[in-house]
Amino acid sequence: MRLQSPPCKVLSEQLRAAATRAGLPAAWLLHRAGDGGDRAPLDVSVVWMQGTVLDVRPEHNTSLQLLDETGTFTVVGAGSVPHGRPCTNRGNYVMVMGVVQSCRPEPVVRAVKVTDLSGNPLHKSMWKLEVEDLQQNMP
Repeated sequence: MRLQSPPCKVLSEQLRAAATRAGLPAAWLLHRAGDGGDRAPLDVSVVWMQGTVLDVRPEHNTSLQLLDETGTFTVVGAGSVPHGRPCTNRGNYVMVMGVVQSCRPEPVVRAVKVTDLSGNPLHKSMWKLEVEDLQQNMP
């Protein structure tokens, strides 16, 4: 799999509201977090998301249900990516980089990387602000 762009930090609610961009590779048009709608949407296919692990399921080479501040999303393929120390336990706060597979009814991301961020509560408390700041400063 060849990734087309660097991962863009996004929230699950942005993916749920995304529109499909025609063409190959598949991509999604997202409204910018914290934006009044004045700027062009973000064109993304590879995302960086963070959330708390709610459920771990064996299907699709380990799928995870995660919760960020704006809702739930599913990560598939978590069992076959580099992840250092074990991080797919319920209650862990993790970072996932991956390719968006679908956005509705719940976003689904195919994992490229999974990392446990549970050791520092700032990761969770600052995530939404970090996403908004990045997206407001992206061209």
